[in-house]
Amino acid sequence: MNPLDAIELETAPNPTATIIVLHGLGADGNDFVPICNELQLDAVGPVRYVFPHAPERAVTINGGYRMRAWYDILGADLVRREDETGLRESQQQIEALIEREVQRGIAPERIVLMGFSQGCAMTLMTGLRHPQRLAGLVGLSGYLPLADTTTAERHAANAATPIFMAHGRMDPVVPVARAAASRDALQALGYAVEWHEYPMPHSVCAEEIEDLNRWLLARLA
Repeated sequence: MNPLDAIELETAPNPTATIIVLHGLGADGNDFVPICNELQLDAVGPVRYVFPHAPERAVTINGGYRMRAWYDILGADLVRREDETGLRESQQQIEALIEREVQRGIAPERIVLMGFSQGCAMTLMTGLRHPQRLAGLVGLSGYLPLADTTTAERHAANAATPIFMAHGRMDPVVPVARAAASRDALQALGYAVEWHEYPMPHSVCAEEIEDLNRWLLARLA
């Protein structure tokens, strides 16, 4: 399996923490560079941002059109029919990104996994199964995939890893009820989920960035 291409930005030389940011369907690693540039994490020390590009694949719900996607979307339901093969392939590729950061000297507990929409799904799926404790998981405007297998497959290393979830109340792509159900499922398993809702569609807002900034400082500073 080929390693993922990624954009990398460092706030200063010799970073001591890494934030891996997973984009949504049809976007690429460039999508969240401007948003991360708004974060004020000086108290953390030097931070490396890694913005990988998802592989290109045919997306069923978009008429088979090829685009960057972490997995196929088989229908609007999002839950009843899931692309388990694609999800697990992307999980392996994201695990390799985490391992590369560890090899470059970043301790696992100084790595945050973060994603938007499909990237949120991959963040929750990969982070909960990762065998080393991570600093935190950030899920924006997404949901928990393969929810039925989470209990059996989750790793004890990340049982206490904090989770930040945020969603728009007017989201037409991933309904807020779908995200709230994921939040409830995670809380029922004992995860500490900090939940935020905002008056926005399938996007990111300034208040959300402020809340995320505060949360990241608490995890990494």
